[in-house]
Amino acid sequence: MSDPTPFDQGFAMPAEWEQHERTWMAFPPAAYNEAGSLADARAAWASVAQAISEFEPVTMMVRAEDRADAELLLKDSVDWMRVNLDDAWARDTMPAFVKNSGGTLLAVDWAFNGWGMQEWATWGHDDALAENVALKLRIERFRTEFVNEGGAMEVDGTGRLLATRTVQLDPERNPSLVEADVEKIFHDTLGANSVTWFDRGLAGDYLEFSTRGHVDLLAKFVSPGVAVFHDQRNIDHPDYATSRAIEATLTAAGIEAVALVAPQRTDVDGRICDWSYVNSYFVNGGLIVGTFNDPADEAALATLRSVMPERTVKGVDARALFALGGGVHCITMQQPQ
Repeated sequence: MSDPTPFDQGFAMPAEWEQHERTWMAFPPAAYNEAGSLADARAAWASVAQAISEFEPVTMMVRAEDRADAELLLKDSVDWMRVNLDDAWARDTMPAFVKNSGGTLLAVDWAFNGWGMQEWATWGHDDALAENVALKLRIERFRTEFVNEGGAMEVDGTGRLLATRTVQLDPERNPSLVEADVEKIFHDTLGANSVTWFDRGLAGDYLEFSTRGHVDLLAKFVSPGVAVFHDQRNIDHPDYATSRAIEATLTAAGIEAVALVAPQRTDVDGRICDWSYVNSYFVNGGLIVGTFNDPADEAALATLRSVMPERTVKGVDARALFALGGGVHCITMQQPQ
């Protein structure tokens, strides 16, 4: 007989907008210096941490050798956890926290292999991060050899889950699995009873230093059964057709699809731009949204304020984050209360 799954034990993953105990982040290690971007990366991560700390506590995971530099930027804004890190994308390397009706937390520990064993990635320390966090919090951990990342899934807390075929079915991640296998894993670990699949991600997410289709650039639940989606309105942009497909997929699944305008910028230094306002992060009483000094910034913020008038919607400049491969959502992970 197999061991009981988290679902068997009454656990499920809460929606991101439910009350948090805190946010977890990881301070960029010195590896970023290879691209000459270490200072920019650390400043960008710090600005997000400071914005979040206005709403809820933040724990910053940091290597021992980086602690002094981190404290210069963050001072008393965060709590600290010393741990070995390969990278700083906490969304993808942290455990997924699931919760039962009594409020007990369980850490779901996915296997992590550097976004599909990409040549530039290392992941030994990051694959062990979920175990280290569970030990720190003194909570139980459920390890699975299913390769997954937090930015590759989106839940609404009532059983719906969004995913992308080019991620979970990536032959460099899970070569032997088919959709039904993945859906069962999501049911058993997170309590998902309905998985909505997108065929692919944004065009810029298939270049170097990318994830091959993370869903947190495509669509985000803002309430049960309601999701904003990346709406590329430039018919000449390669993501125009992708946006139409996202909208159609959400609608076919019975999910209300709210258009969230895409930034107007189409490339950065000749590279296809995958900037997305969808890549935002719920905090207690608010929403932190990456902005880009783009003509579409204010329209996107207005849409988000209209669908969640009870929250403070706060923009932070995310250009330095996206230059390194992700956004606000990618560097954060919520710990449910």
